[in-house]
Order: sequence, then structure tokens, then C-alpha cells
Amino acid sequence: MSESLVQIKKEGAIAILEINRPSALNALNEEVLTELRSSFQDLEKEAEIRVVIITGQGKAFVAGADIAKMKDLDANGAEKFASLGQGAFDTIQNSRLISIAAVNGFALGGGLELTLACDIRVGSEKAKLGLPEVSLGLIPGFGGTQRLSRLVGYGRAAELIFTGDMISAEEAYRIGLLNKLVKEGEDLLEVAKTIAGSILKKGPKAVQIAKRVILEGLDTQFSKGQELEKKEFSNLFSGTESKEGMGAFLEKRPPKF
Repeated sequence: MSESLVQIKKEGAIAILEINRPSALNALNEEVLTELRSSFQDLEKEAEIRVVIITGQGKAFVAGADIAKMKDLDANGAEKFASLGQGAFDTIQNSRLISIAAVNGFALGGGLELTLACDIRVGSEKAKLGLPEVSLGLIPGFGGTQRLSRLVGYGRAAELIFTGDMISAEEAYRIGLLNKLVKEGEDLLEVAKTIAGSILKKGPKAVQIAKRVILEGLDTQFSKGQELEKKEFSNLFSGTESKEGMGAFLEKRPPKF
């Protein structure tokens, strides 16, 4: 049996999902995208898992989609490929699981689009990021045109997409594309695990609902987003989680979620 293209290691409530195609710089083909989506769907069913860290094997996070497979596609085949990529990344974004991209190297094209589908992005200072599709006479097809502009604003997204230029991890951190820049000598995965650990200490239902409210708010009017926030804020008062959290605060002890 061939080795899995997506390997999973579990550490308590954290799952580390590693793209395992280093000979191709973890380039995304149909098999990788399908396995990535099914792996996330399987983790979603495991109640004890709350955070997923996504990274790449070898010197690349994901260097892009598999151009060798793409070059012979016709329009119909390209639409199916884009639907596959968008579906995989939508699964990650819309999951109850909190996702952290640990960008260990090149995150280009579909690789950067994968990071954009994650909730939080941390990157090694050696990482390079970009959407070079226009260099191939294409545009991003796995959600990049939509997610990047929502994250860093139209102007910066337009520059990155129109030029196709790669940027350094330091520049990505400066413009808000990366949440945290991991310096040489620091362990990238340990930094990601530290963030995951902080999340895991918080109310699990509150974190899950906060993610959903943020995402739904991005796609609606501000006033409707506030109504949703008010509704979910008040609903949490009917559960035991908020009672424990507020009680622990007043009693000056760690909460037991």
C-alpha cells in the first residue's frame, strides 16, 4: 500500500496534519485534495479533537497546485479541479475545528490558498508566500481572490495577485497575512502548539461559536452581523460553560471546561 499523502498525528485535543508529497514540494493534485478533505472530515467526527495544525513535509508547505497535471485540462476539467480545491478548503474553513497553518517553507498558489482557509497562520522566517497564477496566464482558483482581499484588503491583495510576486515571511507578517513570524532557532510546530494550547484552555463551545459568528459576519451586513452576535452571546448564558467560566473568574481559579 502506498504511503498516505496526508499524515495525521494526534496529541490530545490537537491533530497535526502533514501534507506528505515532498518530492513534488507537496504540490496539490486531485489525490492530495481529496485526502485532505476526507482527513478533515474524519477529524471533525472525533469529539476530543478541537484544533488542527496543518504543515508540509520537507522544505515546502505547499508549493502550489500540480502544474504537470493542470496543463492538459480543458475548461470543463479545470472547473472540476477548482471545485475540488474550493470544496476541500471550504471544509477546513467551515469546520468546527480551529485550524492553524504552520508555514514551514514555500506557500505558493494553492499552498497560500490553503493557508487562507485556515483560521490562524504562523510562518517560519524562511517561508516565501505568493499567488503566481497570472504568470501562467491563470488566476487563483481555490478561493484566493476572495479570501486574500478579505484578510489584507483590496489594495494589497490586488498587488499580490496582479504581479504574481513572492513575498518574504516578514512582509507577509507586516501586512497581516501571517499572524506570527517564527524566528530562526524557534520551533515552528511548538509555536503553533502554544497557540493551540491557549485556545484549548478556553470554553470550547464559545470558541466554536465565535468562529462561526466571525465567518458569517464577513459575508453579511454589519447590522445583521451584530444581531447574530447578540443572539449567540445571549444563548451562551443558558449553558453550563459560561456559568463555569464566570464562576471561576470570580473565585480566582482556572475554569474546568
